[in-house]
Amino acid sequence: MSTQAPTTSEAGWDVSSSRHDLSSTRSPEAPETEGYSDQEGAFGFVHSLETGSTVDGPGVRATLFVSGCLLRCQYCHNPDTWHLKRGTRVSIDTALARLADFAPALRRIGGGLTISGGEPLVQVGFSRRVFTAARSLGLHTALDTSGYLGARADDAYLEQVNLVLLDIKSGDPATYRRVTGVDLAPTLRFAERLAAIGKPVWVRYVLVPGLTDDRANIRAVARFVAPMHNVEWVEVLPFHQMGAFKYKALGLDYRLAGTPPASPELAAWVVAQFREGGCRAR
Repeated sequence: MSTQAPTTSEAGWDVSSSRHDLSSTRSPEAPETEGYSDQEGAFGFVHSLETGSTVDGPGVRATLFVSGCLLRCQYCHNPDTWHLKRGTRVSIDTALARLADFAPALRRIGGGLTISGGEPLVQVGFSRRVFTAARSLGLHTALDTSGYLGARADDAYLEQVNLVLLDIKSGDPATYRRVTGVDLAPTLRFAERLAAIGKPVWVRYVLVPGLTDDRANIRAVARFVAPMHNVEWVEVLPFHQMGAFKYKALGLDYRLAGTPPASPELAAWVVAQFREGGCRAR
């Protein structure tokens, strides 16, 4: 590994940080996210690193949250991950040294590494190198993605990923664009590619009252997913307001400020809709 001193941004990386922490502008020199090309992966822009997560794949996991995303989901609870400038610039050597520190404990408990964001495929070179190192350390790997940039993940990249956590945010193209600001088609193409190669997938569906809870919309996702034998689960994730404070702090318009959290009853109904549509859901 390199013995170079860390950059100013890297020296300020708090490795005990949380996905719920508000990220400041940590790397003002970073490029704009739109059009960013990251093939070598010599460094990445990181929001936070959590250990001990039980919600980002099977078992107990370390979750690396990277910065940069092209979607603008209305319910995003990490709007501070949208721009690379808000992440800490971290060299690949530093990232892999941190990974090596906690890998033995994760191996002992059958855990793994998840890369989330933001969108990991914005930083495709950096995330590829981290996944490759994780696999070499005997860790299960999971990619948490919207699939919108799925074409960036070539076959060699996907070989380093044991599981894809794929967010299919709507089955209706108009609703999908209203929710995210982008088209649904790239996500569906990526899902079809994952099915064709038999890559294990957990589909994630965020349930927002009045936005994604329409029966026809849910059934459209179920019809698409049900024939895919590689999809192990559809996970229904009830909307919450935990990220609302970030919009206020960032001066962003929060369109769901008046939306209540999804009730347990509504979540149970949506799970039942997926099951009736032929999906394993929870």
